[in-house]
Amino acid sequence: MTNDELITKLKTIIEPYIQDEVAFKTLSEDTDFINDLKVNSANLVDIILDIEDEFNIRLENEDMEKMLDVKAAMLIINTKLKA
Repeated sequence: MTNDELITKLKTIIEPYIQDEVAFKTLSEDTDFINDLKVNSANLVDIILDIEDEFNIRLENEDMEKMLDVKAAMLIINTKLKA
């Protein structure tokens, strides 16, 4: 899966939880879920659960703690998919 395909899938997952439409429209690898998209911590857990379902992967607590921005999410997802 290419980075663009992965970002497209992540945008679909993240969209219901965002609070900042402008930041969402310019979402990139550097976008932070909490600081840029204004996602609260409870919704961040929902996003992580949705990522597990979408990609059929299991995320450990240490993965979840690192998944604070798009780049980290992409790295973790790609690592899990290759395992």
